Amino acid sequence: MKTATAPLPPLRSVKVLDQLRERIRYLHYSLRTEQAYVHWVRAFIRFHGVRHPATLGSSEVEAFLSWLANERKVSVSTHRQALAALLFFYGKVLCTDLPWLQEIGRT
Repeated sequence: MKTATAPLPPLRSVKVLDQLRERIRYLHYSLRTEQAYVHWVRAFIRFHGVRHPATLGSSEVEAFLSWLANERKVSVSTHRQALAALLFFYGKVLCTDLPWLQEIGRT
């Protein structure tokens, strides 16, 4: 995972998915990574009835990841990609320190 040594600049975008794209581009992630992360964060938001992700916590993340694994029957690599997208989004876009998120889906 890419890390920034300097503090991240404030985001100029207002919409959360635009903020996600802005941060990914600032950190020079690939276009394919951007597309995948936007897909998973959008799916997460839609799964929870278009609620703002800042209002969602560990139980909502677990519910989404469980739904992917149990209902959608996604592969392990797809599940990990969705988790990575949420980790990036909460950590780098919302700048939220969520230690519980590190443990979700890593078993």
